[in-house]
Amino acid sequence: MSKSGLEDHQDTGTTKINYSLWDMVLYMLKLGTIGFGGPIALVGYMHRDLVEQKKWISESEYAEGLALAQLAPGPLAAQLGIYLSYVHYGILGATIGGIAFTLPSFLIVVTLGWIYTQYGGISWMQAVFYGVGACVIGIIANSAYKLTQKMIKGKLVWIIYLISISITVITESEIIWTFLLAGILVWFAEAPPKNWFKGSTKSLSITPLFFLTQTTATIAHKGILWKILLYFSQAGAFVFGSGLAIVPFLYGGVVKDFQWLTDKQFVDAVAVAMITPGPVVITTGFIGFLVAGFSGSVVAALGTFIPCYLFTILPAPYFKKYGKQPAIAAFVKGVTVAATGAITGAVIVLGRRSLIDIPTIAIALVSVALLWKFKKKLPEPVLVLAAAILGLILYPLVQS
Repeated sequence: MSKSGLEDHQDTGTTKINYSLWDMVLYMLKLGTIGFGGPIALVGYMHRDLVEQKKWISESEYAEGLALAQLAPGPLAAQLGIYLSYVHYGILGATIGGIAFTLPSFLIVVTLGWIYTQYGGISWMQAVFYGVGACVIGIIANSAYKLTQKMIKGKLVWIIYLISISITVITESEIIWTFLLAGILVWFAEAPPKNWFKGSTKSLSITPLFFLTQTTATIAHKGILWKILLYFSQAGAFVFGSGLAIVPFLYGGVVKDFQWLTDKQFVDAVAVAMITPGPVVITTGFIGFLVAGFSGSVVAALGTFIPCYLFTILPAPYFKKYGKQPAIAAFVKGVTVAATGAITGAVIVLGRRSLIDIPTIAIALVSVALLWKFKKKLPEPVLVLAAAILGLILYPLVQS
């Protein structure tokens, strides 16, 4: 497609449907199986694959999905995947696409949970994570750079972007008010409010989700599965930001309040999530398995993902219907800019935790260099596998 053709494609904000529902399901299944790097990398992969390469999704549709995923509580990558599956195939697409995206990593963590309980821990995991964690930082940095290059243009946008980076680095979290204020600022700057919606928006209600949460709380009793369902439903419904944001919330409940896991078991659970493909919040499946076996893993995963699924499909029709209006488009643009800044800031936050010595720094830099040099020709899973092998070799040496 020519440059002018691409611009026309972006300007219209819509795409001709040139793929089937089955194509999208297969893509989500593949991404859930080999998509390493956590939420930041995953949203980058979706932009690269679905917008730039396949052209199934337009820039504006992607931006709407990213904005909704940032504004709504729950795991960022899973919500974006659900929304992009919804764009052309509605609730059926969102449902099947969401399941396809999360199922592979769920099966992996359940398998690892079984191995963990059978053999008393995963001692080799620290060595693997030593290499993979550093490689993941390189993958995330590359994705953040590409998103920045694509999204950040204009003086006001740059200011918002840099402020968002600073807030993320200082607080080490993604704050919902940053996204809301950024959206309002760009809205007032580019499309001052007059008549935002001409029609009624009374149906833009998320009451059903809160009704579900309250119902869950009402029927919860002392049974361990009900406790798991209630707790992880709260985690999925009230934690904002990327999947990484759920980690401190889970620690407070799983380790401190309920004492289901020890500190070491919880750290191992987070490590499992980081070295497996798919959304980071799939660690809830691993935790659920340690607490109550396979039933616990299923209940924990359902509790985590059902709220984020509802928070995506309920407002999705209104994003699609009203998203092209100047005011809404400006608001979405501001939120997307802040989200991109938060993603870039998260690279710094995560880098400080994973790049702890010369070998890890070297692995991250080499990962970035290889991705830069080979671009689309080097699959991320191959890079992650190489980093895992390096970790197994180097970790015993640096610990001796």
